[in-house]
Amino acid sequence: MLPLPVLERAGTEMCDANGTGQSVMEMSHRSKDFKPIIEKAEVLLRKIMVIPSNYKVLFLQGGASTQFAMVPLNLAGVEPGEKRKSASLVETGIWAKKALDEALKYADVEVRASSKDAAYNYIPAAPAPNRDDSYYYICLNNTIVGTQWDVLPETGSVPLVADISSCILSAPLDVSKFGILFAGAQKNLGPAGVTVVIIRDDLLGRAPSWTPAMLRYETHANEGSMYNTPPCYPIYIMGLVLEWVEREGGLPVIERRNREKAAFLYDYLDASALFRPVVQPLHRSIMNVPFITGNDLLDKEFLAAAEKAGLVNLAGHRLVGGIRASIYNAMPIEGVQKLVDFMKDFEARHVSR
Repeated sequence: MLPLPVLERAGTEMCDANGTGQSVMEMSHRSKDFKPIIEKAEVLLRKIMVIPSNYKVLFLQGGASTQFAMVPLNLAGVEPGEKRKSASLVETGIWAKKALDEALKYADVEVRASSKDAAYNYIPAAPAPNRDDSYYYICLNNTIVGTQWDVLPETGSVPLVADISSCILSAPLDVSKFGILFAGAQKNLGPAGVTVVIIRDDLLGRAPSWTPAMLRYETHANEGSMYNTPPCYPIYIMGLVLEWVEREGGLPVIERRNREKAAFLYDYLDASALFRPVVQPLHRSIMNVPFITGNDLLDKEFLAAAEKAGLVNLAGHRLVGGIRASIYNAMPIEGVQKLVDFMKDFEARHVSR
């Protein structure tokens, strides 16, 4: 869900952005008209997230899935004949597993902890990395299973790398604790098409010589994300979203709202006689709330009835099924209240007390 003011502003500027007489989709990415758009997006992101000056902000393509390869290539890649480098990873869901599978092509990655034993319904205790590890990888919020890290692993001098695609801008985050943060835009930042990478300066220039130019972080850092044509329109929408976040009061206000929405839904689920949350309480995401009835047919009946009532996109991920409410920044508390009211009515019609 995108903020309504953002959609309305984009609509009014579809044919005439910033008084240029053209749509952002028609602009040359190197023109004087687009330059302030991408510069504004970076300035606002740095301000809102309090990104230190020794970090680069990159606007890339290929989604977060491309980062599954870029991270190990740039931090652990070696020249032909050299010994493979090591890395650590905590496996907390399907996206972390995908990142692991990709990283194993380029480095010796050790799974330091995993919650696979319980269908990823908790965040495991995270051991310290090996001293010589090139990086330590986590997925900060797990969309499919609905878990999130509450305490970051201590990694010392080993760079901590995090996929924050589904929790970026949901709450304040100490960027200085990470070596690399990356996020696909399509949850809290804007439409699909742009991927934000925040990387500490000292981690640039580490990729082996055989790494393709487009997969080298320094390629994009040196060119201000303009090595090739960037995803101009998603960057423009992201800038509007960032303006909205700032007007709303910044990340402290956004976090307070998100926690209020999540608590409202979890409180009902914990008391429900029909619906059951699937994540252990200490590790519940404030962005993604999966739940089930315990009966697959009843889950499907609920989803069909919800859609008829105007409550859409509630199906769980295709790999796990069930039901999932994603309550990203732009979802107002009224939307969560409407969902809970509908669930209460559905429960009353299906449970004999």
